[in-house]
Amino acid sequence: MMDIAGLPMPDGAPAAGACVRLERPEPGLVVLVLDPPHRSLAVLDVPLVRDLSDALDELRLMPDLKGLVITGRTPLAFAAGADISVIEELRDARLASRLVLAVHSVFNQIEAFKKRGVRTVAAVGGPVPGGAFELSLACSRILLADDPKSRIGLPETKLGILPGWGGCHRLPRRIGVPAALDAILKGSLMPAKVAYRKGLVDRLTPPEYLVRVACEVAMGRTPCKRRERGIWRWLVDRNPLALAVIGNQVQKTIQRQTGGHYPAASMAAKMVTWAALTPLKKGTKREAEAVSQLGTGDVCKNLVRIFRMMDGSKKLGKRSDGSAPDPIQHGAVLGAGVMGGAIASSMADKGIATRLFDISPAGLDAALLQHRAELTTQLKRRRLEPHSHDAALDRLDVSAQMVGFGRTQFAIEAVAERMDIKHKVFSEFAKHVGPETILATNTSSLSVTEIASPIPNPERVVGVHFFNPVKKMPLVEVIRGEQTSDEAVTAGCAFALRLGKTPVVVADVAGFLVNRLLGPYLDEALRLYDGGVEPKRIEALAKKFGMPMGPLRLLDEVGLDIAAHAAESLNAAYGERMTPCKVIRPLLEAGHLGKKTGDGFYVHLSWTKKVSKNFSSDLRRLAPAHSAQEEFLTDQEVEDRMLMAMLAEAARCIEEKVVQSAADLDLATVFGMGFPPFRGGLLRWADELGAAEIIRRLEHCSTAISTGLDPERRKRFEVPEILRTMAEAGCGFHR
Repeated sequence: MMDIAGLPMPDGAPAAGACVRLERPEPGLVVLVLDPPHRSLAVLDVPLVRDLSDALDELRLMPDLKGLVITGRTPLAFAAGADISVIEELRDARLASRLVLAVHSVFNQIEAFKKRGVRTVAAVGGPVPGGAFELSLACSRILLADDPKSRIGLPETKLGILPGWGGCHRLPRRIGVPAALDAILKGSLMPAKVAYRKGLVDRLTPPEYLVRVACEVAMGRTPCKRRERGIWRWLVDRNPLALAVIGNQVQKTIQRQTGGHYPAASMAAKMVTWAALTPLKKGTKREAEAVSQLGTGDVCKNLVRIFRMMDGSKKLGKRSDGSAPDPIQHGAVLGAGVMGGAIASSMADKGIATRLFDISPAGLDAALLQHRAELTTQLKRRRLEPHSHDAALDRLDVSAQMVGFGRTQFAIEAVAERMDIKHKVFSEFAKHVGPETILATNTSSLSVTEIASPIPNPERVVGVHFFNPVKKMPLVEVIRGEQTSDEAVTAGCAFALRLGKTPVVVADVAGFLVNRLLGPYLDEALRLYDGGVEPKRIEALAKKFGMPMGPLRLLDEVGLDIAAHAAESLNAAYGERMTPCKVIRPLLEAGHLGKKTGDGFYVHLSWTKKVSKNFSSDLRRLAPAHSAQEEFLTDQEVEDRMLMAMLAEAARCIEEKVVQSAADLDLATVFGMGFPPFRGGLLRWADELGAAEIIRRLEHCSTAISTGLDPERRKRFEVPEILRTMAEAGCGFHR
């Protein structure tokens, strides 16, 4: 019997024995069903693990047991893994270790049935992440429902921990060290056919036959062989020399990709590399020690918090009463440029019949060719079935005339960033659709309220701001104009979620949220460069902090012309504190616009996908002479100059209610600008510093330079009133 004294119990935990159901379809066979009454989908929390342990104790006493099938209440509802809320709240390392060891003991009970000659089969389907997959790995065979909803894998490293219930040691034994390293470090959930091809499961079967086939396998009437590693088991998995080489290379890669900010990846890699030579008992102890250390650390807490916020954003796609808008069957995109074409392609990918309008036949042809090329690539990589490929192709239609839009439920414009053009296109389009059609604008700099002003029924106009590249950037800002209805905002969020994006609702202010925060960050980097700080040092310090790329490379990626235009717009809206630095004007005048022209701060070579590390040789010639007044700033001062300006603007956004909560702002900074996830978001990091420390750093940035005071800098680093209030109250943005 499992000792649960002191272990965290969820609210509404049921009585002992309620979470597991035993069925006996024939002599010698037991089907163990995970069916907790307090969860819509089974979660491996303390009540379920307790009842699973008790049920296994009962089965251990059955002398005639020949086969055991472990499954969920339905073929596509097995279990959702560990209880995230427990990970989020756990701070006691000893309690964490005890919880891990308790679950290990239960999984070891399952594995022990093999020694008695009992065939154990996991019959799983739907999402099978983390702990649910680790439970399956303890069984002799794993059968997976062959369905688009099935996803299986070990995503723990994405949450700052590692597979601590046997995954780091059982998966390498099943599929080999190299494949296990790839699966665990990427943390991806694999679709059914990919999982079977890689050996994570032993057989696929239609959902309706899942339990029946599993029973046949468990009773030995249907063969189900596990693929063996053969000679590779000895050449790689049990070869100390090969493992040492693999481990060394993997650790170098992890360090290069994470900068050492994500310790879970390094710990997991070390365990997986040597798993085949590590006894399971010793591996159990190592996993428990690692989880107790990682699971109670700040990185894990921050990553789990982001996961919870991302999950919570899904509620934005539902009305206040919990109902959801009608699913979009027919959509439209106006404008076949880079953004419009990518949005239309994404809609077609996600099952929306999409009509793309543009007056340029060449633009429409380019959008169709790009859509076809991307689908073909997915087909070749076996990420798409042929029928899905053909259907996605058929769902994208194009038109150079504004006809055939009568059934459109949701339309989004992505035409040029000029108010007169947007007014003309939307006003004309409104004549071709019904009054209930949602009209969304992908504007990045213009007022949604003003765009809606001449449109009939302006309450249906909403901002839906995608970031470039559309298919890679996970954030969508949903902008509420002054007349935008709640229904339009909900529809905009539901649309973003349909496309696999994370929505954040933002007020209709200049720059919205992400661009408003990026503005001071990028401008301050330019001012440091103009003041004599070496570009290489600016970039290195930003990356050392955890940013995915330096600010100068980001400027190249965005385009120096676009960045300059955005800076002027922010200056017009927010005045002196957003006065843009002029240091890039000579680059602009010489036609060096960044990546799209092959030259900006960096040299970008068109014939290679490798990221250039070489700065442009024209920088010294085209940039004005540096004053060198700031080249002697310390690393901390350089970092503060970039980050404190952004943080002060974030505080003003909270003050002005640009977003509803600090959590929304954190989500936007992580998914929209790449703020380091391990820090939990901009305002989470601010709370770790404390309001008093932020004020000290802001005041230092505004005054501490060698050539005297700069009134303009004082404005840029002026302390928002909300920070002084927080310092007096001793609280933070997240209270």
